[in-house]
Amino acid sequence: MTTLTRHDLEHLFEALRKGLVPERGLDTFAVGIEKQRLEMGRQLDLVRHGEGTVKFLRGDYGCGKTFMARLTLADAQSQGFATSFVVVSDNDLRFQRFDDVYRKVVTELGTNLCPRGALGDILDRWIAHVEEGLIAAGEDDEAPDFDLKVRRRLDDDLAALTGGRAPQDFVRVIQTIFDLKQRGEVGEAGALISWLSGSGNVAAAAKKAAGIKGDIESRSALDYLRGVLEIVKAAGFKGLTIVIDEAETILRMRKDSRHKSLNGIRQIADAAGSYPGLLWVFTGTPELFDSRQGVAGLTPLHERIRFLKQGRFASLRQAQLELTPFTAERLRAVAVRLRELYPTSDHERIERCIDDAFIERLVAEVTKGFKGDVGVVPRQFLRELITQMDLVDEHPDYDPAAAYGFAPSQLSDEERYRMTGERPLIPDEDDDLVPAQDSW
Repeated sequence: MTTLTRHDLEHLFEALRKGLVPERGLDTFAVGIEKQRLEMGRQLDLVRHGEGTVKFLRGDYGCGKTFMARLTLADAQSQGFATSFVVVSDNDLRFQRFDDVYRKVVTELGTNLCPRGALGDILDRWIAHVEEGLIAAGEDDEAPDFDLKVRRRLDDDLAALTGGRAPQDFVRVIQTIFDLKQRGEVGEAGALISWLSGSGNVAAAAKKAAGIKGDIESRSALDYLRGVLEIVKAAGFKGLTIVIDEAETILRMRKDSRHKSLNGIRQIADAAGSYPGLLWVFTGTPELFDSRQGVAGLTPLHERIRFLKQGRFASLRQAQLELTPFTAERLRAVAVRLRELYPTSDHERIERCIDDAFIERLVAEVTKGFKGDVGVVPRQFLRELITQMDLVDEHPDYDPAAAYGFAPSQLSDEERYRMTGERPLIPDEDDDLVPAQDSW
């Protein structure tokens, strides 16, 4: 059985009810992706040993790109990494603006002890590491000059960690945060942590205390990220793993923004090796990588990360890691595992009513709704499976074998296309809206 707590199980099933990928407990029903998971583990191992790299998760809708990305972050945190999960949006994330990217990455920064907004906690851990090092070297933490010695060591470590490449504002803010914390001015320190996280809503008085003006700019944002990365490692973490999910959203942007966003990805990919301890993970559909509106239209990036396949064989170790569609067998295996995990006081009734024969029927019925396309149905299938288990758990006289009927609801654009053949619209090279290609 699982080692997940009841709270973790409730989180897992509540997310699946809503068609979302849970943030915890993914490994308990990660079926049929063992090889891909091992490859992402290899990437984490590279980063742990001082490499900086980037990996692209490639797959059609329903192949589990977000699931694999979330699973990679869970594996990373269990191995001592800090992580960040960012979803590309054409509303609040303009990928061509590195200050936007930085703000989202740092806002979503998390660890195994602090799931979100962890920069302040990471800074505290770094300071604690410095204090412990001084005490281990024989310094008296009760001495009146101990804080001064900590500050000097922080300054020396900050210069050494960043190699002098961190922006001066970054250094001053870190120093001021420490000074404010030592004086007990926690609110003021928190305001500067917000500024360091990319917030544009920090009072001028807080900035003045650190001798800074304005906000973090796009041209310097990746240098700030380098500084955050080094502090993450100095705080005792193995490195940092950043997921940029749903990068295909870039295809819906207008031509100028689309090109700048793709060029931003190129810059990150080109510079990945100079950020030791950092793993970037991008997820996207084949349309993003193969179309002229996407990566294929930007030759320098396309040549670097081109997806290569020999017949039905593709190496897992190339820049793009292909995720394949679900099969009926894999769908059944996931269903059986979720049945085992379902939080209930009467597991015997769940097992009896949602038996293997019912699961088999459910797979057939849901797949039939999508014209036999198993690969696109996981979200709807899991939602329907959990609905049936909920009904069995809530109503003693409910018999799913007699009452069940499938009518898909809350379809996404991609699911609607699979059922009706009506493709979603994306801009073409002239920014006219045209139907997406069959890679949906």
